Amino acid sequence: MMPFGIGSYGYGLNNGYGGAYSAAVGSGAPVSQTPETSKAIVNPGEDTTVHPGKRVSPAECQTCKERKYKDGSDESDVSFQTAQHIDPSAAGARVRAHEGEHVSNAYQKAAKNGGKVLQASVAIHTAVCPECGRVYVSGGTTTTKIQYKNEDNPYMKNMKNRDRGLLSGMNFEAAG
Repeated sequence: MMPFGIGSYGYGLNNGYGGAYSAAVGSGAPVSQTPETSKAIVNPGEDTTVHPGKRVSPAECQTCKERKYKDGSDESDVSFQTAQHIDPSAAGARVRAHEGEHVSNAYQKAAKNGGKVLQASVAIHTAVCPECGRVYVSGGTTTTKIQYKNEDNPYMKNMKNRDRGLLSGMNFEAAG
């Protein structure tokens, strides 16, 4: 960690944003067939329209069906330590909740070590499935800044001495 305790925790899929992302693909599962087509419906309830430039519809997309999420941070007490599938309709809420765990950990770490959280932010990332064109939540990133007071640090001592010289005599109270 840096002196300010700047941390960044990633979660999700490798989508070109960089950071600590990882992806995993699961095994196949039984699929249903529709009478009007010979293509398999692997995502029931999804749109069956094949969009221009795409190979399949969201209902037939095997990539979306097998998409899994895994935490990419070094924190062992957060969710998604192993790759898990999240329903696309719930992915946004689940990723936000997961990133909230990282924010909570930052506040606990600051309180435990005598620090102060200066900033905590969460970014939710989206991407477009290359197979069907569906926009999906691809992961999230939490960034925190924690300031720790270190009275033994020579820099802090010099800064206090400098401030003492600048501030002495600035407040005047007249007894009257």
